[in-house]
Amino acid sequence: MDKKTITVGVNGVSHTRSIEPRLLLSDFIRCELGLTGTHVGCEHGVCGACTVILDGRSARSCLTLAVQADGMEIETVEGQGTVDSLGRIQEAFRQHHGLQCGFCTPGFIMAITDLLRHHPLDTDEQIREALSGNICRCTGYENIVNAVRELANERGPLK
Repeated sequence: MDKKTITVGVNGVSHTRSIEPRLLLSDFIRCELGLTGTHVGCEHGVCGACTVILDGRSARSCLTLAVQADGMEIETVEGQGTVDSLGRIQEAFRQHHGLQCGFCTPGFIMAITDLLRHHPLDTDEQIREALSGNICRCTGYENIVNAVRELANERGPLK
């Protein structure tokens, strides 16, 4: 199969690679770029573990071909903070114990990044609905909702 050369920005760094056209974006991020924070769970776009920000909007990287991202900017969980300097969403997760095993956490972090940028979250019901596309099998969601509520309150009190 003929390879295609793509160039993408990932967390502010430009990357050019020659890839198979059938390569999934999740595999490109993990295998070609070595950014393993993007997790692959169901490989059907259902669980949300592979969520990244693609040109400013959340996307399931397991459903997106890497060639579709050519010329786009991708944000992954690695761009959100470091072990020594957590990003604001990561800090809220830490404060509210919003993770247990951690497998789903990168997808939640990226989905919440998109939600806080683009959607009003005025009630707990809206938060729960907005997060319904991400699956967590450990926490029961309550602590994740608490973390998002705190972040949403920073923009103004919830109703």
